[in-house]
Amino acid sequence: MTLRVVVADDQTLVRTGFRMIIDAREDLEVVGEASDGREAVRLTRELAPDVVLMDVRMPVLDGIQATRRIVASGSRARVLVLTTWDVDAHVVAALRAGASGFLLKDIRPGELVDAIRVTARGDALLAPSVLSRVLDRFLRTTPDPAPPPSLKDLSAREREVLTLIGQALSNAEIAERLRLSEATVKNHVTAVLRKLNLRDRVQAVVAAYDHGLVRPRRP
Repeated sequence: MTLRVVVADDQTLVRTGFRMIIDAREDLEVVGEASDGREAVRLTRELAPDVVLMDVRMPVLDGIQATRRIVASGSRARVLVLTTWDVDAHVVAALRAGASGFLLKDIRPGELVDAIRVTARGDALLAPSVLSRVLDRFLRTTPDPAPPPSLKDLSAREREVLTLIGQALSNAEIAERLRLSEATVKNHVTAVLRKLNLRDRVQAVVAAYDHGLVRPRRP
């Protein structure tokens, strides 16, 4: 199955470069390009891509607001935010808006296509250390204006699993820690996402931080 991708960036050169990398793979295809956030929202609605590569800083509508609108529309598209290290605060805002992860703009071609495939599957995109470092630094200094989803419907085991997801552990690592089968852990993860109405594992990490299940590391 070919994965459909929309590239949203206000720089033509960046869009062209990403298109060349993506279209060179047999299982990936760029189906649309957007030069601003509003166009990204429109193309996502019209073209139903699997993944949207979304720049943060764009005219008309920025990438964070565009991500929020795409997620609110009920689209199945996963959003990957394109950024540089000097806009980490925007990354957290984008994750809270519903983005499934983020990429550095100087990512290598092979890493880019792997990231698209991973995100389309609904898996966590980022290396645990990268995600944890960004959240540790910014999550407590950029409070979410919306209250986090209630944990009252989670069982004790599901809360435990959510805590370990927040620590960026994989299913295999959680299974080893809790002495469960990996299949059982996968079922718990699915239940957590469903009960909290979360799109993917990255959103679960944010929820774990917001509820204080995981605390930022001291510098």
